[in-house]
Amino acid sequence: MNTLYSFRRCPYAIRARMAIFQAGIDCEIHEVSLRNKPQALLELSPKATVPVLHCADGRVIEQSFEIMQWALAQHDPDGWLINWDHSDNQHLLSANDGEFKHWLDRYKYFERYPDNPQIYYRMQAEECLITLLESRLGHAPYLGGVQPCLADVAIFPFIRQFAAVDAQWFASSPWRAVRTWLNSWLENRIFTVVMAKV
Repeated sequence: MNTLYSFRRCPYAIRARMAIFQAGIDCEIHEVSLRNKPQALLELSPKATVPVLHCADGRVIEQSFEIMQWALAQHDPDGWLINWDHSDNQHLLSANDGEFKHWLDRYKYFERYPDNPQIYYRMQAEECLITLLESRLGHAPYLGGVQPCLADVAIFPFIRQFAAVDAQWFASSPWRAVRTWLNSWLENRIFTVVMAKV
């Protein structure tokens, strides 16, 4: 049996679970307490950050995006791997996992970073990714065009976190296309299923 060590609200774990579910792969989900990580996880992955996938064949995959690719390479019913692998989507994913995550953490936990006000961190996050997403999604409902692609699923959980920091502000923000896109994923059955408490 494939085993995924996960944490329900972690955006990296969410995107891994979504890809595994989409691929229809049987997988046992182990919800991890980040304050009391199981010994089995520590033995599989010394870095001990979720998600970690222990494949039935013994392989260990420690990066969420690699887990997504592994799952969809086996079965990709809606073609999430199609139309994602070009420079625009690669740039968006790189910005999301790099600079945007940096500013998102500071926006969420601004008390820990008193050098700047919270709004400064939000504006940096907007500049490095949200503006790019708004431009892309203003022309098509998904980053893959008329159909979702891997980039949509990989980025969505982080935008979910961004929107939740100040939901009232986000609801009236100028990012209309991003809001529409985000809401479509929040209402998506795949997201609903993978967010069910284990």
